[in-house]
Amino acid sequence: MYIIGIDIGGMSVKGGIVNENGDILFKLSVGTKATSDYKIIVSDIVELINKLLSISNKDVGDIEGIGFGIPGTIDSKRGVIVYSNNINFVDVPIVEAMHEYYPNVKVAINNDANAAALGETKFGLAKDVKNLIFVTLGTGVGTGIIIDGKLFEGNGSAGAEGGHTVICVDGERCSCGRRGCFEAYASATALVRQTKAAIDKNPKTRMISLANQKGKISGRTAFLAAAEGDKAAREVVDKYIQYVGEGIVNLANIFRPELILIGGGISNEGDALILPLQEFMDKKCYGMINGNPRVLVQKASLTNDAGILGAASLIL
Repeated sequence: MYIIGIDIGGMSVKGGIVNENGDILFKLSVGTKATSDYKIIVSDIVELINKLLSISNKDVGDIEGIGFGIPGTIDSKRGVIVYSNNINFVDVPIVEAMHEYYPNVKVAINNDANAAALGETKFGLAKDVKNLIFVTLGTGVGTGIIIDGKLFEGNGSAGAEGGHTVICVDGERCSCGRRGCFEAYASATALVRQTKAAIDKNPKTRMISLANQKGKISGRTAFLAAAEGDKAAREVVDKYIQYVGEGIVNLANIFRPELILIGGGISNEGDALILPLQEFMDKKCYGMINGNPRVLVQKASLTNDAGILGAASLIL
């Protein structure tokens, strides 16, 4: 059995051919075009899929289905991208569009964090976990929620948008239009903004030379400088971890999962991120000291392949 998993992100579209064991046999990516004309991106995706088929010496008849993980509000039953604020999609009939190219192939879509949560239960760290929250810290903040072994989507598949819960009233403006969202403080985009603000205030910080070496300020800049003992960078990292901590504690207090998995590019900081988040969770989660079950915080295991494997799991 072969499945194509497509991970649509704010910066790139990644695709891979996956077998039933979760092995990615071939993968490719293309840049995400900044356009509201979804047909242009669909054309790029079709080209990506056809290249995958070509390099793998397979044809469409060998493919069980195509799964899509997509940021935003996704109506998985109608096959429509209702709203994706980071890609500028509104009411895009993506499944119908794909069937114009591959009429006899099953196509399934879901929110990217939902898909990643499923991927972790199918192929990753959470195979034996019944209650799970997956939090991805990338261009935005996505959340996927598994309750009693089943994906929670909410009315019209529009639920589980933990990134758009408010952690600071009248705070930073979010790309969704509200102020103070978890995403506006805990995304990689937010961390870059926080790092830049600290650099502007601290002309001697190590963050400047690190950013110059890489040619840009990234989500890693503050973490790297903090590891070298830079005080301004440590303040950025500590505050950022507090923002992430507040968001995940809110989710834990509502759903009380056994496990919260942190994915996305920032999760690659590993223990420098995960250990203080676990400490924050242990101190702040409701009722922890009174014997309520502990909520574990761990780094997602599928790392950069989470989107592809999560999308493939929608078919399985």
